[in-house]
This record gives sequence, structure tokens and C-alpha cells, in this order.
Amino acid sequence: MISMSEVRPGNGWRYLFRGVMVGDGHRTAGTPLRAAQDEAGVPPGVWKGRGLAALGLTAGDVVTERQAELLLGEGRHPDADRIERELLAQGKTPEQARRATVLGRPIEHNRSPKTDKAKERTPWLAFDLTFRPPPTAHIAWALMDDRHRRVLELCNGIARDKTLAWLEESVAEIRWKAGGKERDRVKDGLVVAVFQHYESRATESRPLLHAHAVVSIRARRPHDGKWGNLSADSLMTHIVAADTLYTLYFMEEVSARLGWAWEPREVTPGRRPVMDIAGIDRRLIGWQSTRRQQIEDALSVLTDKYEERQGHAPGEKAGYALACQAADQTRPPKRTELLSLTELRTRWRESAIRAFGACTVYRLAERARAAAAAVWARVRPVVDVALAAVDVVAVVYVMRGAFKRHHLLAEARRHLSYVLRGRPHEPGLDERIVQTVVDDFTRPASRRMMTADLRALYPRDTEDQAVLRPLTRKRTAPPYERARLAADALATRVHAVRRAERLGSRARPYAVAVPAASRSHPRPFRDGRKDGRPLEPETGVDTVERTRQTLEAAAAQVAATIQDSRRAREVVYGLRPEPTPATAPPPHTQQPGSQPAPGRTTGGVT
Repeated sequence: MISMSEVRPGNGWRYLFRGVMVGDGHRTAGTPLRAAQDEAGVPPGVWKGRGLAALGLTAGDVVTERQAELLLGEGRHPDADRIERELLAQGKTPEQARRATVLGRPIEHNRSPKTDKAKERTPWLAFDLTFRPPPTAHIAWALMDDRHRRVLELCNGIARDKTLAWLEESVAEIRWKAGGKERDRVKDGLVVAVFQHYESRATESRPLLHAHAVVSIRARRPHDGKWGNLSADSLMTHIVAADTLYTLYFMEEVSARLGWAWEPREVTPGRRPVMDIAGIDRRLIGWQSTRRQQIEDALSVLTDKYEERQGHAPGEKAGYALACQAADQTRPPKRTELLSLTELRTRWRESAIRAFGACTVYRLAERARAAAAAVWARVRPVVDVALAAVDVVAVVYVMRGAFKRHHLLAEARRHLSYVLRGRPHEPGLDERIVQTVVDDFTRPASRRMMTADLRALYPRDTEDQAVLRPLTRKRTAPPYERARLAADALATRVHAVRRAERLGSRARPYAVAVPAASRSHPRPFRDGRKDGRPLEPETGVDTVERTRQTLEAAAAQVAATIQDSRRAREVVYGLRPEPTPATAPPPHTQQPGSQPAPGRTTGGVT
């Protein structure tokens, strides 16, 4: 997953230099950066991004302390000392020489008493993006041999770099003028400093392979080449889409290089599952994530106090705020004992062996390969664009109601990770799924938002409304559970249409016709009524259990209709079943004139 935090002058800048750059450890005052990194057992930071060429840097160069202080701490050129000396030698004043090294607006401008807004007085200097693989990847990286460790580190680096490239090519925007009303793509790219870390901040050190990608807010405008600031809201808006892309890339790299497969795991009932490496003992997940248990214990206490004070259970926003409060309360101090990676891996392996036995630890790779063979035997890694579009729009609509394109993009990438299980996807397939959703299953909801076009998903004069419409209402079941019910109902109807078409019958009025080609523009929504009342009456159910029963009844009705259509064709065309032979044919042969039964495979049909 990816988390994002800002780096501001003051405490944010000091935390970056004293903690993030030395492996989340504790750097004493006066200790050089390189010496602190060697003592902490972490590699030095390196520069990434296409915007390095404008600063005279090269991708892969080591991040020095002075370069980070100038660019990430003051918003100045990383080689500002040399530039100032040259300008002073040419007769420039110290103020002129310093101003020439500032990239964009200087920090001193925001400290003026004329500035009213507090956020302008403390500007952002950088974004700290933290990349963390799924939990089972930490376990495999920490407990397996050195070859698997190096491969997993390589996979993490490739997935991280690909995600950063997508952010700078498709997301990053630079703003200028009052209020940032003028925006455009950056001219060169981003300037990123990457720092690799190996452990968590738990009281007992636990493996946590992650990287901090500190993105400088300074970038160049495309039209005049001047330096300005990146748009923070653009990156924050697409952080979930970047998170799902990073996970998708990491899964593909691991499967391609190690042959492992992935499977979903439900962490919280009714919530989105996470993808884990198949074959990894689930008990090791609890051993690795001790911080999670601490947060859950503190969260239960805070939730009880909230219910006692407010008289009701916390909602989604209140629950998130309580979770953040629990994380802050249980946040342990940084460890003063610094160990190398070799020493850490030895401790982790000994701890896991004491808890679960040597057989569990030393057979991790063997069990992962065996589990991968079982997954590939039952799962077809084939993507059906039409079914993927139906699944994406149903989940996003039930979860959010009104949404934007980046919400669909994130869900499309989740769908690909679940269907492919680590197999590579065709470049641009996620965008193709999103475009199909926008063209065929959405309508405008406001000037900037869109919503699902229910008439395109199901008709208005059938009992399907009793199946799907209540799933969009607030019920006792979690939203994601209701979203999966809606997506499965739509997928069942698409499969029924395809079976009917293979049998030669016409699509019924209530069937969902899979679009052959997407329209170039979203369909305008018209309700067909002059009085402005909704075209479809609101229907509801009391519980999700009744919804499930209605769904099963609708599926049975579709199957009965298909069977009646087949019998009618037999009567019209005079088709009669073939007599049963005395001896059954071999298993590999087929009866002449018989119709093969449609099969059901996981992954869909291309």
C-alpha cells in the first residue's frame, strides 16, 4: 500500500533528516548522514525521476545531506552553494545570489505578516510517499534465503519506480497564479529521493520492507520553464489509484520471477480483502503485524467511549478518526539499538522458529510453489472487459453513489489483481475497462461527478429492481458486502444472456446486453417524465438476507426462461432427442446432435 504525508518547514523537515533518512531510527545531533546510515544498517538514499536533468543530477546518484537540505528543506537548487559563489564573484549582492538559487517562490515570502492564511505561512516542501508490499511479502523477505530476499527487494523497487513514473506522466500537475487556478502537466518530471527501510516501529522489531519516496514540490512549468509548486490535491486525489497500481505491479513481478500465485484474504468481515502470497502460513501474519493488534486493542476502548458519549456507533469518518487516534496513542518511540540487516534477519528467524517451529519457517518457499500450482490449476487468468466493467461500476456505485474517474480506475486495478492473481496484464487494460464503464454504464450526476446509469444496468419493468436497488441503500450489512452482491447479480445476468445467445434464443427484455463497442461520450440521462419524478419507483427490503433470497429467485427465473425457450424451439423446428445407445461412448467422444453444456470458469471469457 501507499501512504502520503507532507513535509513542511520546522518539525516535518527535522523528522525527515533525523528519522526517515536513517531508516526510521534515531540520529543523534552532529552525526554525519552517511555514518548514521551505516550504523543503522540501511543503504543511502538515491535520486529518482525525470526532473533530475533540469538540476544537473542523475538517476541513481546518492542523496547527500547538503543536497537534501537545500532542495527538500529550503526549496533551493541542490548545488546552490557553487551557484552563489559564482554569482558573488561576478559582483552580485548576497540577496541576489541567494534569490537566484531559489526554485520558485522562496519560503521567506510565506513568513510575511501580510499573509493571512496559516497554510500559506507554512508551505509544503515535499510529499513523503511510503511504499509497503502486502504482509506476506514481508514474511517471505525476512524468513527465506538471500536469493528470495534479493528478488523481493528487486520486485519492490521495480513496482515502486513504475508507479512513480505513472504519477509523473499522468497525475502530476503544476499550478500558478492566484489560488492555483492555472494548471498543467509538468515540463520535465518529478524529483524524488528514495530511502529504503527494513523494519517496523513495533516494540519488538518486526520485518517491514518499505521505502520512503520523498517527492520535491518544485517542478517546472511547461510553457515558460519557470519553477513552481506541484498541485498537492492532484496527488492526494489519485493516491488510492497509485496504491492499487503499485500492488498490481508488485504481484506481477513476484509471480514472473518466483512463480508464486496470489489469493485474497479477508482481514475484516464485510471489508475489502487483501491479496496475499498463496501458501504462506497465516499464523505468521499475526507474528509480523504486532502493531495492528495494539491499534485494535486501543481502538476498541476509544469506540466504547465514543458510543457512551454520543449514544450511537461511530460512522465511517468518525471511525477513521478514532483509528488515527489509536495509532498515535500506541506509537512506540524509536529504537536506540541499531542492528544490521543480517542481524535483524537472524533475530526474526529465531523468533519465528520459537513460535511456530523450524518446519514452518524453512519450508515457506516449497509451500508457496505448491500452492501456486494449485491456484493456476483452478484459476484462468483471463480478463473479460465487459464483465470487469459491470463489476467495477456496481462496486463503486454502491460504495460511493457519485464518483469520479480515478475511483473507477482504482477499482479496475483491484479487479485485475483479483482475476489475474499475479499474471501480467495488457498495458492500458485498466484504462480500457474504465472507458467502457464511462461510455456505457454512467450518466452525469453533477458538473464534476458521475453516477451509474441504472437503466443501462437493468430494465425498469422487471423484478430485478427488487434485487439491485435495495443494495444501494444503507443497511446493516457493510457497504462492500452489498457491493459484491450487486456485482455478482449483474454478472449472473450477463452470463445468462450469453448462454441464451449460444443456445440460439433472443435476449429477453430484462437481459443486460453486453456492448459490442463503447460509445465515444457518456450517455445523457433523461427520465422520460415531464413532472420530474423518478422513472423507477423506489423499492426496498428489510434485511440483506431477503435480498439474497430475491437474488436466488431471479437467477432461477432466468434459468427457467432459458429452458422454456429451448423447448419452444424444439417444438417449432421439430427437434427430437437422439435415442440412448446401448453402450456409452468413450469419455472423449460426444453424442451426435447434442449440445455441449456451457461451463463456468473463473476469470471470464476474452
